[in-house]
Amino acid sequence: MADAKACAGRVARLREMMAERGYDAVILRNNPDLRWLTGAERTFDDETAHTAFVTADGQWLHTDSRYYNTFVERLGEDTPWKMDMDIVSPAWWAAQRVLETKSRVVAVEDSMDLAFFDAFRSECNKASVDCLNPRMHDDIAERLRVVKDEEELALLRRAQEITDDAYDHICEYIKPGLTEQQIRVELETYMLTHGADAISFDSIIASGPNGANPHAQPGDRKVQKGDMIVMDYGAGYHDYHADMTRTVVIGEPSEEQRKVYDVVRLANETCAAAIKPGIHGKEIQDLAVKVISDAGYGDYFKHGLGHGVGLQIHERPNFSRGYDKPCPLGSVVTDEPGIYLPGKFGIRVEDTGVITEDGYKPFGRSSHDLRVIDC
Repeated sequence: MADAKACAGRVARLREMMAERGYDAVILRNNPDLRWLTGAERTFDDETAHTAFVTADGQWLHTDSRYYNTFVERLGEDTPWKMDMDIVSPAWWAAQRVLETKSRVVAVEDSMDLAFFDAFRSECNKASVDCLNPRMHDDIAERLRVVKDEEELALLRRAQEITDDAYDHICEYIKPGLTEQQIRVELETYMLTHGADAISFDSIIASGPNGANPHAQPGDRKVQKGDMIVMDYGAGYHDYHADMTRTVVIGEPSEEQRKVYDVVRLANETCAAAIKPGIHGKEIQDLAVKVISDAGYGDYFKHGLGHGVGLQIHERPNFSRGYDKPCPLGSVVTDEPGIYLPGKFGIRVEDTGVITEDGYKPFGRSSHDLRVIDC
């Protein structure tokens, strides 16, 4: 059942934002935002099937018969949400809530599909609802989700525990002759049978020269002695995600492999030590680039250093060139520098952690030491 206190706090934060901006009501249809606001865990899927309407003193949730009973079970009898599964269009339903509450300034997310937005305005006109032109904003709930509460942090830590356990397991499993796909299946099966209820994203298992492609997909290549293997994966737990990358080597590493690994590790740990509340994402990205460039590998690190993680595997804030915004206390973000040498190998070391008053605190326990797989 949802943590009522945590969810009440989230709704209160939303209402504070509404008051600051002069909104009478907000309409939400983005599933991660709805999961965050309602606390209804393991209820949402890929369908846009729900609509929430929130005012200063009321909150309504429209869904359909496929989800209604699940919402009732998840939210409990004392939920403040007024729920229904009426067979009506979401746009008509939202317009009726505007009429019922006499709301005039209504905000919607800019991620909302235009078909709903246009239909909603049309329904308001049909009902002669005196509603000012709906305002689209990208951060009605997404900005609030950046700062994680204690319940969210606990779920993220549990997801990471499963991910760490899976790393220990897969390092014992890997041996020459296995394909990347076989390793992936073993890794994901372990997580799903040891506490995970989902996989955070399609796992990356990239061996040898495939590791030079940051988002390589596992294939039929058989791993062999001398390979570096980049493993980027994470367990999902109650809708929250882990995201970790470790690079291992089969047999003793070459001098070049060891050198490159040490540079990537240095970049990761230098950036982690510099992360603090209020630092701009671009500053941390620039620091990673400097460390790697000073070592002579600047041409081989082109992606962003990190991204927010929570209900989505990619959310705010970001450590990137284009994110010149402060990263607040309580935000969760990855630290994942890499070096990718075409035709040879790639190396990436990634942690996910929370920004605290004392700096950046990774969730994981997996060592940064280069793990050598005996063969």
